[in-house]
Amino acid sequence: MASVIVVGGGAAGLVAAWRAASLGHAVTLLEANGRLGVKLRISGGGKCNITHAGPPKALMAAFPMEQARFLRPSLHAFDNQAVLDLLRREGVETYTRENGRVFPLDRPGSAAAVVAAFETLAHRAGVDVRTGARVTALEGRGPRLRALCLGDERIAADAFILATGGASYPETGTRGEVLGWLKQLGVPVKAWFPALAPIPLERPRPAWEGVALRDGELRLSAGIGGRRLGAFAGDVVFTKTGLSGPAALELSQAVERARRDGSAWLAYASSMDAPEAVDATLQSEARANPRLLAATWVQRHLPERLVDPLLDEAGISRALMLKDLSKAARKVLVGLVTALPLGEPQPVPLARGEVAAGGVALAAVDPRTMALRGWENLRVCGELLDIDGPVGGYNLQAAFSTGFAAGSL
Repeated sequence: MASVIVVGGGAAGLVAAWRAASLGHAVTLLEANGRLGVKLRISGGGKCNITHAGPPKALMAAFPMEQARFLRPSLHAFDNQAVLDLLRREGVETYTRENGRVFPLDRPGSAAAVVAAFETLAHRAGVDVRTGARVTALEGRGPRLRALCLGDERIAADAFILATGGASYPETGTRGEVLGWLKQLGVPVKAWFPALAPIPLERPRPAWEGVALRDGELRLSAGIGGRRLGAFAGDVVFTKTGLSGPAALELSQAVERARRDGSAWLAYASSMDAPEAVDATLQSEARANPRLLAATWVQRHLPERLVDPLLDEAGISRALMLKDLSKAARKVLVGLVTALPLGEPQPVPLARGEVAAGGVALAAVDPRTMALRGWENLRVCGELLDIDGPVGGYNLQAAFSTGFAAGSL
């Protein structure tokens, strides 16, 4: 039996601690916050998107290739069905939405019930849980870590598992400082980078807050009319400062990279038809219904709250009929409904992402055990790894699976 310290009481840390203790090890779980699973409690807006349905192969396909290869052993060892079976035995029933996302049954405190289930598992296995215990330093050098420091307190153990999370939502305790400590120990790391975050705009539209654009795709280009850099099909929602919603979150990492490279421009394509086809349809409508207001035609394609401001900006009267549209005005309307210009982004906030890209380089970690290469007693798991999957329960599943592998000592 070995003495094991797990640092971080989130999704990965809870599973790692439970797994190690269930194998007979003496496990201490250190959590900086006053309670466990703080970030897990707010995931999915408090509903907790536990995982994504489908076989491991389908889950891996959602990740970038390098990440998918890394996750293969741990996803097969502890897959989504294993997670759900574990929760079900603790009284947490789940359901799967049409989009494959798996949630606990809708009821008050559903996310808290998931945390409580994992906490119960850990306690039952004999894990010694210490909350309010923030690690301030790592002590040792390769190939062995000797101890952790909590202020003036020094704690030694046979093995250490770091599950401290990334650098998003620092109010939940994930400050990302451990990555710097590992770098000082010679561990290869990649700097934290925003991912799955809302996108602030150079010109925000606070009056449009809450308005959603649906059934289209968010497009990223290198400036107005520039080369297409990326796109993601899905909804966006206007916020006071910019954009949120699935498409904005998914494209945020590419947006920030493009912005740092010097030029980024966003538009929302609400129609998958080419502008020429939409223009032909508009001209046909003008012949068939010449007295139809241009504003009414635009409203068929865009949310009503956007129509008047957009027409004002374009210098087009709301009273203008289709029969009176000039070629230039017609081009403007077609542009609005085929690729609504949203403008330049401002810096994407690392702290507001659902996850953070970057972390411990995957090449430095054994994907079967999560052991750091060149270290005998140090493992890492969860968001501390350089893994950032899409929205939909993928990242939590990666945390559960890598936590299980790390705890299989």
